[in-house]
Amino acid sequence: MRTIVAVLTAAGLAAGLTMAAGAWPGGKKVAVVLTYDDALTSQLDIAIPALDAAGLKGTFFVTGSGLKPETIGRWRAAAANGHELGNHTLFHACSRASYPAPERYTTEAYTVDAMLAEIRTMNTMLTAIDGKATHAMATPCGTHTAGGTDYLPALRQSGMVRYDRGVVGTPGDPLDVPSMWFSDKATGAEMIAAVEKAEQTGGMIVLGFHGVGGDYLTVSAEAHAQLVAWLKAHADTVWVAPFSTVLDAAGKN
Repeated sequence: MRTIVAVLTAAGLAAGLTMAAGAWPGGKKVAVVLTYDDALTSQLDIAIPALDAAGLKGTFFVTGSGLKPETIGRWRAAAANGHELGNHTLFHACSRASYPAPERYTTEAYTVDAMLAEIRTMNTMLTAIDGKATHAMATPCGTHTAGGTDYLPALRQSGMVRYDRGVVGTPGDPLDVPSMWFSDKATGAEMIAAVEKAEQTGGMIVLGFHGVGGDYLTVSAEAHAQLVAWLKAHADTVWVAPFSTVLDAAGKN
């Protein structure tokens, strides 16, 4: 089971974007983005059916090494049904301090050019699955270094990805959008409270998940279901949409 540094399992920061009251589509007070990392089976089995039943769409940041021949068709169907597939690199390289991994798959072993080549290849894989020419990205472990060098400037210049989700992030930067994460002990009420707080200020909140009712870094299916039910019940004021859709809307305001 993967163990991630504490910043990924503790509550983080909301996206730091403040909008004028009613500036979101339909005059909604807050935009909520539900993101899921690593192409996990529990997302296909539990998260996506829960979202579909509520009429909500999420963003799934796919790691190439997490894809399986038998699940590609299910990811393709999810994309065709309105969920967003995003780039989470081929091998999910993080720093040595994040969790045990072969040396070749640590960010210390990468160069900026190698990281960008991996991101480019992952984009190609995603296009083969969902048919879309461009994709958003989430940096593995919320960090963006390769061989000790920040690769965001090169990524920005390349134009390969539309938007990038970080963890702590940089408020206002579409290529380092902050996000909020929850521990495996989190309740639905705690997740709902985070959205309610964001609603008070106006803006957007990006919530991050790995496993839902299974796999690793798991939030319970019950807590996730409670959040989804609350979001559906508050559709008059809360706009739930995929990551790129929300960032597109923010750029127009």
